[in-house]
Amino acid sequence: MPVSLSVVVITFNEAANIARCLEALAGVADEVLVVDSFSADNTVDICRQHGARVVQHAFAGYVEQKNYATAQATFDHVLQLDADEVLTEELRQSIRAAKADWQHAAYALARLTNYCGHWVRHGGWYPDRKLRLYDRRRGRWTGLLLHERYEVNPGETTGLLAGNALHYSYPSVAEHVSQLNKFTSITAQELALRGKTRVGLFHLLLKPLWKFVHGYFFRLGVLDGFAGLCIAGISAWGVFLKFAKLKTRTERADP
Repeated sequence: MPVSLSVVVITFNEAANIARCLEALAGVADEVLVVDSFSADNTVDICRQHGARVVQHAFAGYVEQKNYATAQATFDHVLQLDADEVLTEELRQSIRAAKADWQHAAYALARLTNYCGHWVRHGGWYPDRKLRLYDRRRGRWTGLLLHERYEVNPGETTGLLAGNALHYSYPSVAEHVSQLNKFTSITAQELALRGKTRVGLFHLLLKPLWKFVHGYFFRLGVLDGFAGLCIAGISAWGVFLKFAKLKTRTERADP
């Protein structure tokens, strides 16, 4: 029996992206729900203009926000998208097929990322599969402060959707660096919560170097040209930053 689908998007100041995301949901969503964290721009107005139901809820962390948003959906079958993601026609058809013959607790989709105008297919950034289409009764969002993921209940099965979600990530190197600074601070906090407080030269020198070499050469980021070089370099810098921030955080906490 075909299932009805709620598409859920969490937002905060996503006026530049959200219309593109919502326009691709026609013919797929039986409900579009946006959970907004009190945006200061016109995100909410754009969502309502596109027929979405909007619920405002203070941001309490990615895991908490996505579980809250999932719980607000009208239907048990949910597709969770980020505001900067757009369904391709192939993926839309695959989701409609899953709705018509639902067989798993959740389905994974591939993301194809646009970085500064370039579609990135190497360096570990593609296919970047994520569980996003799910029956909320058979799993939940998990994680700490960052790197949230959807996990199905023990014994449940997952499937794979054909097609890509187009991910419009960073329009500029400056925005990538700015976001990296924010995320590395959160990651350092998460590592501390997990009790990982020892930081040495291995973490500050060798791990960043390996991050660059692995992404740029072993994962063929070099084939993505300037975008691949930026991604590998900034990703390596991010590894250094999270451990440097963890080290200073730990030292401040020492008596």
